[in-house]
Amino acid sequence: MKTTYVRIKLKTYYLFILLLAFPFFCMAKNNKCFETVRPRVIATTDGEIDDECSMIRFLLYANDWDVEGIITTSSKYHWHGHNWAGDDWMEPILDAYKKVYPNLVKNSSNYPAPDYLRTHTFLGNVDTEGEMDKITVGSQQIVKILMDESDNRPVWIQAWGGTNTLARALKTIEEEHHDKMAYVASKLRFYFISEQDNTYQSYIKPHWGKYNILTIISYQFEAIAYSWEKSIPKEVHKYFKGDWMKKNILENNGSLCALYKAHTGNDKNGFEDGDFRSEGDSPSFMYEIPTGLNDPEYPNWGSWGGRYVKVLQNTWLDPVCDDRYHYFKSIWRWSDAFQNDFAARAAWCVKSYNDANHPPVVIVKGKSVLEKKCGDQVKLNAQKTYDPDGDNLTFKWWQYKEAGTFQGDVVFKNNNTSKTSFIIPSNAGKEQSIHIICEVKDDGMPQLTRYNRFVITVK
Repeated sequence: MKTTYVRIKLKTYYLFILLLAFPFFCMAKNNKCFETVRPRVIATTDGEIDDECSMIRFLLYANDWDVEGIITTSSKYHWHGHNWAGDDWMEPILDAYKKVYPNLVKNSSNYPAPDYLRTHTFLGNVDTEGEMDKITVGSQQIVKILMDESDNRPVWIQAWGGTNTLARALKTIEEEHHDKMAYVASKLRFYFISEQDNTYQSYIKPHWGKYNILTIISYQFEAIAYSWEKSIPKEVHKYFKGDWMKKNILENNGSLCALYKAHTGNDKNGFEDGDFRSEGDSPSFMYEIPTGLNDPEYPNWGSWGGRYVKVLQNTWLDPVCDDRYHYFKSIWRWSDAFQNDFAARAAWCVKSYNDANHPPVVIVKGKSVLEKKCGDQVKLNAQKTYDPDGDNLTFKWWQYKEAGTFQGDVVFKNNNTSKTSFIIPSNAGKEQSIHIICEVKDDGMPQLTRYNRFVITVK
């Protein structure tokens, strides 16, 4: 049941106080809170049909980060004259966003204004695959953001298509501002959906590799790309089938979601009307959604955008695995959570705050990064967690083994209450890490999930 107006006002007040106090709890690195820095993102996209689907979701989460640019680029699949969506493919999407914006801001005041998004949407290098000779308005926007020394927060460059517009921007900086290359590199972060042209290998890596820029090159995206039904187990197919998509995304959610290009009719691959088509590029920004599960600076921790293994310098790739389902598990394991979250955002386009659902706010007592010895008792407390809509909450504590280096089991005293404890096992080795997730779900419609991660290092 939703709260009364008074309860909403009180919780808004308490949240405001918490936000004011939050920076003071995030000081030293070993005491750090996760997701303390609001992400800055530049999405580069080749306008493929799955990019268009990803863009709908991207805009519904645009309140969670600072959009520094949406830049159309080319790829080995799309360029001028070859399967091209058009230089202006973003226009209908921006028009639709403008229509639903007045309702979105009722649910979150952080959504960027439509005029802001329009003035931050640019055409990059699109003439041919991998073309990076021409200076474009898109490449210049990347230069502008990276050269701005008034804001030193990390900038996540998402490559939904090729990296050629990014390469052109970095070449401009190398040629015109060589003395600033180290500074620029210090705030650069890359998340590439595979390598869709050769410019990362031919230019970016040889010229910028020495700066050890955090780089994720993902193939786990296939968990929600065109062949998703072959990459994820049947038990989660229901979150992508037509009946779920129609009910939660495609119908009665306003003009933006109406543009979402799901499958239409039956086709030779067995997809039915309304089935999820593809969002192969969405992991690049799902990785930055502040769920409490993730810290983008640690790709090996795992999040809605996948989990990665460091292979060279600061380059992160997918974990090696022979089993197809397990290979993509680090994304599809969250299917219910991120699809229900998507449905809630879709509803924000048309529903008032009181009628919509909003995720729980997970608040934990003490540090999230701990050092303990074998035999020590670890007490974890999330009692102050609350739901902004007054929904009932359920708690689940679990060990995220893939993210930690200790592969033994921890035994929780209670794993379904707001507090838990466990003993560091005697067979845990020194410097091994144990990752514990506090997973909190509400009972709203749709059901929403948020997290807190505890990282314990054995001393």
